[in-house]
Amino acid sequence: MGIALKELRRVLTIAQITDLHITNASQAKDRDRNAARLHAVLKSIHAMKPRPAAILATGDLVDLGQSDEYEELKLAMAVCDIPIFYGIGNHDGRPNFRAALPTTPVDENGFIQYAFMLGDLRVVMCDTLEGKDDGGFCETRAAWLERTLAEAPGTPTLLALHHPPIASGIPWMDEAADAPWKMRLANVIRGQQQIKGIICGHVHRAFSGVFAGHLVQASPATSIQLTLDLSPIDLRVPDHRELLTEQPPGFALLVWDKGELVMHSCMAGDFPAAVTYETSFI
Repeated sequence: MGIALKELRRVLTIAQITDLHITNASQAKDRDRNAARLHAVLKSIHAMKPRPAAILATGDLVDLGQSDEYEELKLAMAVCDIPIFYGIGNHDGRPNFRAALPTTPVDENGFIQYAFMLGDLRVVMCDTLEGKDDGGFCETRAAWLERTLAEAPGTPTLLALHHPPIASGIPWMDEAADAPWKMRLANVIRGQQQIKGIICGHVHRAFSGVFAGHLVQASPATSIQLTLDLSPIDLRVPDHRELLTEQPPGFALLVWDKGELVMHSCMAGDFPAAVTYETSFI
């Protein structure tokens, strides 16, 4: 007796990478390590079945925002055979980003934010760069997002940004829940039913939560990962705790299938098979 096979179909898969922190010769150790970790992530993404239709790079592409770092980034990404869509993070610099990646769209005010289609899923990349560390989303950017969402209220939409609008629980990383930029973003997206999910990075580890009625998923970093330590901290008194760790580099895989979005957190690397499929079709 044969085995009944389900109808084979191709779903839309999208990879997300974030917090690459590609740097230059002034930081030799970080330069080599972060480049090697990015290479491992790209290798794992290209080996996926099916191969993702696109890669969303959601900020902190480089470490110091310098022009030579973006040249290093372009060299590292030149091996990629998958379309890449770039966003900006707090370690990036808009002028050098725009000079190095001139085909990345910007809005009418020069912010790195734009919308595009992948299959029947609309992706809206937002710009939350606002200084050294914390996120930002000014009234100008919020107005752009409001207009952009209003252009396609019936189209399933994925929102991508660098800074998470939710807390990770790691005290020294989290911004206040009532930070003005978070409130401004919430006011725009609350009740927008076309938004199927929000992806972000910045915290260098995977976690999820709900913001303004929408699922938020943060991806692990391609560079070093943040240690999961939820104990209180006094930032004025060093306590020798581990802050970052050499856990494997990671990325996220987004699966869009028949109007449903599923988000996977993935580790990069070569791992031996534990079980293989050997069932006969006789």
